[in-house]
Amino acid sequence: MSGDPARFLNAFAQALAAMALYRDGHPARERAIDLAYQHIQDLQADTARPLFTFLGDEVVFGRLPLRELKAWDWGTRLAQAGIQRLEFEDSVGREDFEGFLEEVVARLTLSAISTEARQMRRSSIRFGAVGLKGETEIAPEPLPTATISFSLGEEVNTLKWLQGEVQTSGALPLAEAEAVVRSLAVAMHGGRQIMLPLLQLKEFDQYTTTHSMNVAVLSMALAEFLGLSATDVRTFGIAGLLHDIGKVKIPLEVLTKPGKLTDEERALMNEHPVAGARMLLEAEEDLDLAVIVAYEHHIMINGGGYPTLRYARDCHHASKLVHVCDVYDALRTRRPYREAWSFAKTLGYLEERSGLEFDPELCAAFTRMMRQWEPQVAVMSDEGVPVVAAPAPAAAKPDQGQV
Repeated sequence: MSGDPARFLNAFAQALAAMALYRDGHPARERAIDLAYQHIQDLQADTARPLFTFLGDEVVFGRLPLRELKAWDWGTRLAQAGIQRLEFEDSVGREDFEGFLEEVVARLTLSAISTEARQMRRSSIRFGAVGLKGETEIAPEPLPTATISFSLGEEVNTLKWLQGEVQTSGALPLAEAEAVVRSLAVAMHGGRQIMLPLLQLKEFDQYTTTHSMNVAVLSMALAEFLGLSATDVRTFGIAGLLHDIGKVKIPLEVLTKPGKLTDEERALMNEHPVAGARMLLEAEEDLDLAVIVAYEHHIMINGGGYPTLRYARDCHHASKLVHVCDVYDALRTRRPYREAWSFAKTLGYLEERSGLEFDPELCAAFTRMMRQWEPQVAVMSDEGVPVVAAPAPAAAKPDQGQV
């Protein structure tokens, strides 16, 4: 029988339910365990190390979202019990599988959990939390440097197509934007540790696409680092992905100009937050948060930046979060008018501007996250080939009109 990840998870859930209802040795309990065990054996015949990730209402097998299990309630229940990631490393034995099920039932029913015996014997089943702390319940390992075995080329092409649709027709294909963000979330959680796949700019005329992808990844990472729900994390990812959508109306020669912008060019550049918010408002989709972020992501907490507010007010939390991520990626990227800044210099600038340009709490959280997870940043081209950036020379402070 060919292995089916959705069929296994349904049998897995049925076994958990039966174990919660029936005593040890009851025929119904044993039948349910046997069925689930058969399905994991079938699955491992096709996939050596099946890996499941439970992200809110999303269930992911490897890097593939299981659409037939959209809003599968057991995914949420498992995540709440501390099981966001489930991996079967080797051929699973029947006794090991049943012991694993017993511990899951204990977690789900808030029973006393004794892990001493489990920790003393080797298990081929690993499970635990995923996220920026990189914790697993069993045998935590040293954090490796991030490596990549996949490409984001398809996601880049989708975003280029989406930007072209907005530019030519004014229509915003939200389903494609959500698919890109969902794929980025899967890439971030597809291995043993969180990974931040950030694209390196190859051609200046692709800056808006590359930058938008990176800001989406950084925004989701920071939202997750702050403990937001999986649904909110992806909503912030959409806002990050679309924050610069207004730039599709700016002539390429202005976006890629190597020298200082003229007053007229600066005024045109500074219109992109308003233009982007207007485009998103006109889309036939529910994009309220993305609209706000597109409008506010260049406004500083001291009132500076653009557009100029008629009355002083606080910006939305999401706008302030995306603002930090936006400036970080802009400074870390080589531009026609300056070289990329180093990691240390960029974080130093953010800290220097904390309380003036950036929200102090969000800025502190972002710099703490990036220092903690610098080894987990995978710098890659949009074909998925890892690259190593040479240290950048010192540069002047950024021109706010061209960040």
